[in-house]
Amino acid sequence: MRRGLRTSRRPAAAGGLDVVLATIASDSHTWNLIFLELLLREWGHRVVNLGPCVPDALLRGECQARRPDLVVISTVNGHGADEGARLARTLRAAPGLGTVPLVIGGKLGTGQEDPLVSARNLVDAGFSAVFGHDNGGMARFRRFVDRVGAGARC
Repeated sequence: MRRGLRTSRRPAAAGGLDVVLATIASDSHTWNLIFLELLLREWGHRVVNLGPCVPDALLRGECQARRPDLVVISTVNGHGADEGARLARTLRAAPGLGTVPLVIGGKLGTGQEDPLVSARNLVDAGFSAVFGHDNGGMARFRRFVDRVGAGARC
């Protein structure tokens, strides 16, 4: 699922995108963050990995200070659908962060939720795109990152 956000960003320089990477506040997993950091760096992007259990206010402050080209939220604990929606609303309400491409992916629910409903709710809350493990997530994520890097409409 994607939300149409128009960015006024220029295409990324040869050095790639400035990416902020984090988890939701309750997610203490780190292996997913390390994997994504290495992957994004391999694709030529600069990554600031804020680590696990990032409070919403800390992420908002870091994003306002850094003005990243892309914010990536990875979650493994199954609470991404609930906490992610709150996080998206927090970031979207912050000055300067209304149009920054913001994505979430990983294990978004505990299993009882309809993944399509969860994804729609996350987009409605402010995520530009939602990537799950069951919908070709990594290939779709790569295409999304490439479009952001090209300055395309996301």
